[in-house]
Amino acid sequence: MTMNTQVAQMRITRDLHDAEGALDEALIRQARLFATMVSARRESGVAPFMGQDALLRLAKSQQSMLTAGGELARVHGRLSQIAVETNGGNDGCPPLDASLDEPAIVTGVAA
Repeated sequence: MTMNTQVAQMRITRDLHDAEGALDEALIRQARLFATMVSARRESGVAPFMGQDALLRLAKSQQSMLTAGGELARVHGRLSQIAVETNGGNDGCPPLDASLDEPAIVTGVAA
């Protein structure tokens, strides 16, 4: 069974927004875990650097999630370009700033 470009675009848009939301949720949960770990260490009276290795690994995990978010933003930007090329439109995303390889921030102007 074949899929027309409009259906493909709707499905990709849905799944892309789900993936972006999942990354944000993961970052929030990791930040919450980080805060809980530091609070538990302080409030339980253990040595000040107890679990430092685990905190460093969590911080590295958070950095990886941020990097993944940047890559997903690049995917989003490229998919927006493809939408324009194939359907003449996109989902209202900001234009891609080619010099930064990231979506440009547009203020006060509808994209």
